[in-house]
Amino acid sequence: MSQPRIFSVSEITSSIKGFLEDNIPTIWIQGEISNFKAHYSGHFYFTLKDEGAQISAVMWKNRTYELDFELQDGMLVNALGNIRVYEKGGRYQLDVIRMQPAGLGALQAAFEKLKEKLNAEGLFDEVHKKALPKFPETIGIITSETGAALQDMLNILSRRAPNVKIIIRPAKVQGEGAAAEIAQAVKDLNEYGKCDLIIAGRGGGSLEDLWAFNEEATARAIFESKVPIISAVGHEIDFTIADFAADLRAPTPSAAAELAVPDYTELRDRIISLHDMTAGRVLFYIGRLREKIMSIMNSYGLRRPEDLLKQQALMLDELDSRLIKAYKNIFSIDKELIKQLNLRLINLSPKNVLERGYSITYINDKIITDASAVKKNAELVSEVKNGKIFSRVKKVEKGKTE
Repeated sequence: MSQPRIFSVSEITSSIKGFLEDNIPTIWIQGEISNFKAHYSGHFYFTLKDEGAQISAVMWKNRTYELDFELQDGMLVNALGNIRVYEKGGRYQLDVIRMQPAGLGALQAAFEKLKEKLNAEGLFDEVHKKALPKFPETIGIITSETGAALQDMLNILSRRAPNVKIIIRPAKVQGEGAAAEIAQAVKDLNEYGKCDLIIAGRGGGSLEDLWAFNEEATARAIFESKVPIISAVGHEIDFTIADFAADLRAPTPSAAAELAVPDYTELRDRIISLHDMTAGRVLFYIGRLREKIMSIMNSYGLRRPEDLLKQQALMLDELDSRLIKAYKNIFSIDKELIKQLNLRLINLSPKNVLERGYSITYINDKIITDASAVKKNAELVSEVKNGKIFSRVKKVEKGKTE
């Protein structure tokens, strides 16, 4: 009886590898990403799974540069690749060539179709774009109240224009019903009637994440707004239907805040610079006139009629004094105006209230304005004039509402 042939593990895995390469073509696979790891070498390792199975996958460094979106666990993707055997580990894996978010093609087609339709109706025409106010007093912001984009905009607005009033109209910016909320928020701020400018937007994300700003309801609400609107959606490379319908597109929410208001410090410095420049020119001109008169007074033809020259000199001195007095009066008024504006800004600062013995109480870094928002045993931080007090709630008593 002949002995059976014994194969080595390497021979078996090589045979399987050859079989896969010869019989399974390059294929598209749809699955959910899990266990994603961006290796320090630049390669991406992850698992593609569905309800019934899973397969290991790798995307080599030279192919990752072609991705135009960020991979993360839980994302549904379509991956083009080849089934290979990782001989050393003895397992199958998908060698990914190209990848895109699942449904991207359908969404892109819907984007282009709606863009063409609204453009044909004239919603994107420049003639309908409203001019932004140079010095808005009240700005409405439509975004998620928990997103980082809101904090970025508030920080920039408070630094550049601390005197501007901010009205935050929270709205969903992602998922089902988000477009309807954004559209309603635009209508609400228009009905409010006190906003000089509106910023509508959110931080970056995939095409699906930003889709609420690609829906017709959002675009029409922005177009019909009587208040100028800045669209600030995603990153600089992201374009949405809302961007085309808005009066101005900002590449990011932070950029929208900078475009919305002039820098208070720059304006103040500009006024002071103009003041100094004008004063210098006036004094220089007076000096030139004085030199010219002195030259005439010392000329041969006018040496004898000294009385006439003295009269002219007196008149010049009087005009000189009047001009300087008028100049000082004009600029003292401007200086007082700047002083008053600065005082008003200081008085409007919530920190100024602390000087009078009041405090500001926070929970989770948010100011408490409603007792119902505080629960027993919650940890509070109270800010006073010269420090902070940390406490825990023992009891909450709700007052009567008007």
